[in-house]
Amino acid sequence: MNQELKNRKSNIRNLFDEYGVDAILLACNMSLLYVSGRIISGYIYLSRDADMMFVKRPNNLKGDGIYSIRKPEQIQEILTQAGIPAPATLALEADELTYSEYTRLAACFPNSKILPAATQIIHRARTIKSALELDIFRRTGLAHTKAYNRIPSLFRPGMTDVELSIEIEHAMRQEGMLGQIRIFGQSMELFMGSLLAGDNAAAPSPYDFALGGAGTDASLPVGANGTPLLEGHSLMVDIGGNLNGYLSDMSRTYSVGRLPDEAYAAHEACLAVQKAFEENARPGVIAQDLYQMALEIVTKAGFADYFMGTVQKAGFIGHGIGLELNEQPVFAPRSKTRLECGMVFALEPKIVLPGIGPVGTENSWIVNSDKLEKITLCPDEIIDL
Repeated sequence: MNQELKNRKSNIRNLFDEYGVDAILLACNMSLLYVSGRIISGYIYLSRDADMMFVKRPNNLKGDGIYSIRKPEQIQEILTQAGIPAPATLALEADELTYSEYTRLAACFPNSKILPAATQIIHRARTIKSALELDIFRRTGLAHTKAYNRIPSLFRPGMTDVELSIEIEHAMRQEGMLGQIRIFGQSMELFMGSLLAGDNAAAPSPYDFALGGAGTDASLPVGANGTPLLEGHSLMVDIGGNLNGYLSDMSRTYSVGRLPDEAYAAHEACLAVQKAFEENARPGVIAQDLYQMALEIVTKAGFADYFMGTVQKAGFIGHGIGLELNEQPVFAPRSKTRLECGMVFALEPKIVLPGIGPVGTENSWIVNSDKLEKITLCPDEIIDL
């Protein structure tokens, strides 16, 4: 792991010239986890030559380059004592820090020019996963698959969506999942995921997920809402996996008894999108072109009006995953990102049919040099509970 962390820091430093910075000060959890391999309350300072961790909590960390502090104003004093000059230009995480946090950290470096570029730098570095990270993804996907394979045995007639969701969440924890789904983006909140049944799948949500759901309370308006799981209706399980900090994303569609024929036709349209991605998504391909390809497939099948929602439609069909959901790439109408070897993403073509419910699938994929590698391996067809 030590060499892995050294490589990550090198990847960050390699971006300094492009963004015009001499050093970076990190304070947000996922940045700290990526660079140090653990969560701390504190800061990591990286310059072209220096590598220092300033820790408020926990108070038991020791080692070279680790300094115990009470407040960030001590950072500049410690750098001076170590003979490290203040950087000419310092990057901070403007996309995630609060205004007060940002201005306080900036004031700790009165002789440095402060740039709001640290979030972009870290996210660029995190976009291409290392061999170690990809191995973690594969293990997470396998554990995720094991839990989902248990879903048919967890269903009992007369259940509500909330009751089945609780059983699935229990199974996920039994398979080693941490139960924490981290999401990049303002006010993005979720528990372990969602189970959407019947028309609740069309309920608009304030969160920028593929599908919403009303939830059980206005304080967390997303996901299951107590809908009975009735015959002739579909339900979609979208519970996220997190085994060792890295996320896998998988959705599967289930039915209670036979669904109308329209549901199976719509599901096949979603699987056709997935197959087209498998055949066409390669390094160098632009994300918006793949989005347009998917839209054409669904439109030709006659389901464009129900694709990615009805009342409120999602503006994407897939997103990058890593330590958080909503990393790069994003498959959306104006996304110019080119796929690169080592990217990991979730593809989630979904259709919501009024009076029936959601159909479609979601899987997590690794971009290899010659093909996509699927790491969530449950059967993709609609499963009758």
